[in-house]
Formats: sequence, structure tokens, C-alpha cells
Amino acid sequence: MALNNTFDARLQQETAVGAGAQILLLSLIGTAIGMGVAGWLTGLGFAFATWAVLSRALHRSRLSSFGPANRVTLGRATLVGGVTALVADSFQSAPPVTLLVGLTAVALLLDGVDGKVARRTGTSSALGARFDMEVDAFLILVLSVYVAMQLGPWVLLIGSMRYAFVAAARVAPWLNAPLPPSFARKTVAAIQGVCLLLAGAELLPHAANLAVVLLALGSLVWSFGRDVLWLWRNSRPSAAAATAAPAAAAEEASAEPRLLELAAR
Repeated sequence: MALNNTFDARLQQETAVGAGAQILLLSLIGTAIGMGVAGWLTGLGFAFATWAVLSRALHRSRLSSFGPANRVTLGRATLVGGVTALVADSFQSAPPVTLLVGLTAVALLLDGVDGKVARRTGTSSALGARFDMEVDAFLILVLSVYVAMQLGPWVLLIGSMRYAFVAAARVAPWLNAPLPPSFARKTVAAIQGVCLLLAGAELLPHAANLAVVLLALGSLVWSFGRDVLWLWRNSRPSAAAATAAPAAAAEEASAEPRLLELAAR
């Protein structure tokens, strides 16, 4: 018990360091650009939420160490917190596009590094994979909000699609079934961040930005549609088997008295 408490305390220290790094980054950004109240509150809210959720997940996972891969992901989460604060601040004043693009680019470049580190060090875990996925999803959501201010609210479909899928899975549990590995799915996921970053950088004409984001949305709809179709098709045999099992049991139960009667004769 004492050993478990020691491991848990060390893990909590890791998350506390992450929260401290997030506050430090916000302080540097705030000093550099004079960030407003909205940016500060959003950034601090992100830091607190990340610390609270990650601390609880680590406590429940019973991991013996935080691991180098999770440290990389936590660093990416810190950058995402900075991007989130800048996007929130952009509702009140013109955003520092160069800084926003820089933080986002580094966060995107580090995507995949944590996975490689986990495999090379033998520290892969379900928590690490989920942590990485949630950081990616939230970054895409924040970038969607930012680009939507330029191209229209329809861009929010990109950032909200994954969360809509999770919500739908609560109503239709068959959506929770594991999917087979797919290189196409990983490629489409990577495209989202690159396309949104390119549009947010405002380096291309409006029409070109529109085409890039439409490409991202179209590929995402295709990817989600393909996965949902696969899950639906593979859920049908299971549903049929679940329906057939009670019927077979009832038939067997009704046949037993007849067999006993024949044996008595």
C-alpha cells in the first residue's frame, strides 16, 4: 500500500509540473502580446481541466510511472493550451498569427513522437493512447473555431465530428466496438491539422483556403462514414447471435420434457 501511495504521489507531481509549465507559457504569452481576460481565463481553465482529468485517470490506471511518452504528450498539451488561449483572445483583439501558427506547428510536428517513444521504451499503455488522442482532438476543435471566424461556422463540423461520434456511441453502443488499424484513418486525421493550420495562417487567397478546408472536411466525412459502416456491418452478426441465443435456449428447454417422455415409454 505504501509503495502504491509513493507511485501515486510521483504521478501527481508529474501532472502538477505540467500545470506549472502551462501557467508559465501563458505568462510568457501574456507578457509578449498583452493577452486579455478571455485568453487568460480560457488558458487557466484548460490547465486546471487537464491537471484534474489526467490526475484522476492516472490514479485509476494504477501506472507505476508516468513514462517518457506521456511527458511528450503533456508537452504537446501545454502547447495546445497556449493555442487555446490565443484563439479565445482573438475574439477580443487581432491574434498574433505568427505565434499561433508557431505553437500549432510544433504541436503537430510532435504528434506521433510520443507513440514512437512509447514503442521504443516499451511504455505503451491504453491511458497514453487515450491521452494522445484527446490532445489531438481538442487541438483540431480549437483550430476549427479559429478558422470558422474566417470561413464560416460550417468549419466547426471538423472539430465537432469526433465528439458527435462519442455522443452517438452512448446511444448506439455498437459504435464502441474496436476498429481495425487503418493507415488511411491516420492519414486523414493528420490532414485535418495541416489543412486548418494552413488556412489559419492566411498565406493563401480566400478561395484557396476554402478549398483546403473543404478537402479536410470531405476526407473526414469519408473516414468517419467508412468506419461507421464497418461497425454497423460487424454489429449485425453479433445482434443476430444475441437474439438467436435465447430462442435456442427456449427451444432446448421445451424439448427436454418431450425427451423425458419418450424415454419413459
